Amino acid sequence: MARDLAIDFGTSATRVYLKGRGLVYDEPTVAAVDTRTREVRALGSEAYDMVGRTTHHVVIVKPLRQGAITDFDMAERMLRAILARVGVSRMSRPRVLLTVPAAATSIERRALKQAARRAGASSAFLLDAPMAGAIGLGLPVHDPVGSVIVDVGAGTSEAGVISLGGVVALKALRVGGRDLDRAIADSLRHRFDVVIGDRVSERIKIDVASVDPEAQPLIAEVHGRLTGTGEPAVAEVTTSVVAAAIEDLVKSMIEGVATCLSDSPPEFAQDAIFEGIHLIGGGGLLDGFVERLAAGTSVPVHLAANPVGVVIEGAGRCLDDIGRLAPLFQAADR
Repeated sequence: MARDLAIDFGTSATRVYLKGRGLVYDEPTVAAVDTRTREVRALGSEAYDMVGRTTHHVVIVKPLRQGAITDFDMAERMLRAILARVGVSRMSRPRVLLTVPAAATSIERRALKQAARRAGASSAFLLDAPMAGAIGLGLPVHDPVGSVIVDVGAGTSEAGVISLGGVVALKALRVGGRDLDRAIADSLRHRFDVVIGDRVSERIKIDVASVDPEAQPLIAEVHGRLTGTGEPAVAEVTTSVVAAAIEDLVKSMIEGVATCLSDSPPEFAQDAIFEGIHLIGGGGLLDGFVERLAAGTSVPVHLAANPVGVVIEGAGRCLDDIGRLAPLFQAADR
């Protein structure tokens, strides 16, 4: 008998939760594809390690951008390969619950469900990521109280107020961790005439980036190539340089959360003040972001213990009672 499973098919990483077994897959949303046959040669971490090292007929594919599928065929192929990796055969055809950005359009939602069904699912349900995160945190999503969730992912940043099993207020931006990486790469190209890859810019963000004005300054030695000649080059990048590169994006994220709070019914203002903001997503790990968000909204901010895994945990919990929770999925399938 096929087991129900939940999939968090994200811009940066894909996670799969199998009913009865828990988390069975947690890998980057990357595939190495043979352009001659369209065959998936490598998946996840194995493909990620091949970035910049492939032959002319093998390309690295990232089928999602800003939380939406941009390469439908590859998304389907990746999902089929992932299902096979976790032991789902073509004959088992499980029910699949997929998390989706709350801001996803009806076309994007339909594309995700269709990709899952073509990959081998007997049926596909959708669950908004902020709702999944709230369930993963154990918040009272069905009670008449407001729970504020801020999800800063790789492709999107979303702030939502959840109450009585629905999203009362929502503000979503197509801005996330990947945009911070690109901003860092652009800054280095303009300042030092040095070109770096995605992995290097992400590493800089993790190692030296901070949005705390009082942060201890750090320096990273970055290896790239000169834009004009292509020759190898080395640049010393400081915390202040990185902070300047990402400041406008960070401000827009914080302003989005403030807008969500101001748009929510006034009855929920007291709930937000007393319960605070629950911060999830990998972007919440950016040094100083918790403090900046709290200062920008005048509301306490609580970073989840497992910010990158709480969405799939919440979706996994829903597998135990898909029937009773159907209204949540119907609301997400708008």
